[in-house]
Amino acid sequence: MLFRNRTHAGRRLARALVKYKARHPVVLALLRGGVPVAAEVATALDAPLNLVLVRKIGVPSQPELAMGAVTDGEKATIVRNSEIIKSCGVDEHEFDAVCNEELAEIERRRERYLGDRARAEVKGEVVIVVDDGIATGATILAAVRAVRKRKPKELVLAVPVAPLDTIKKLHPEVDAIVCLDTPEELGAVGYFYRDFQQIGDEEVIATLKRFPTNRVVHASDGSPYRRDIVRGDARFRQVPHCISTRTTDVDGTCARRAADGRPD
Repeated sequence: MLFRNRTHAGRRLARALVKYKARHPVVLALLRGGVPVAAEVATALDAPLNLVLVRKIGVPSQPELAMGAVTDGEKATIVRNSEIIKSCGVDEHEFDAVCNEELAEIERRRERYLGDRARAEVKGEVVIVVDDGIATGATILAAVRAVRKRKPKELVLAVPVAPLDTIKKLHPEVDAIVCLDTPEELGAVGYFYRDFQQIGDEEVIATLKRFPTNRVVHASDGSPYRRDIVRGDARFRQVPHCISTRTTDVDGTCARRAADGRPD
């Protein structure tokens, strides 16, 4: 399956996720390529959008080769690729040094992209984690484990493309996976996009501003409000209506969607 760009991929992915709309999900994107994909999903599902801040931990001599990944949180979630660490002869001190550098970068990105934007409330919610694709799976594994620690009601991983063996490895980590294309051999995520240009900081910031951090909730009198939270301050604004009925029939299988060849 070939996507025109990340927006096209996001629209296709949103169609595969439509059954979650009535469950009022929270959408979390991985930087930076996952943001335009997740924006289309959040728009279609009328969902809030926020980020999962995660960084690859690269081998010191080969930074593009992932020996693990780290994500933010009250306590950082660290995933190690023991096979890569051993084969590259990386010791504990070297691993920790790179990990600490990436944690510092995560904090820089938090300030850059989120500023005073509150952390998404995911406890007890249906959460959909979105990226533009998965290669080895180290980064997304750290992301979903970090989100799982925050006790969502249900955790869904949604991506346009990922190798089948990686999907199988990730399946025990989440409640459901929706992936549009699962090739035996991936090569690189960019091979599945006609336009895979880098996403800039300003695009990420502008996209986040279009969405609230948290979902629609109901006030004590039953009237619907959308809660937009800024650190230390909760502001409410009334919205026309809110669907309160929730469904629970979500399977845990990997949904493979065939290409229909039609433009969006």
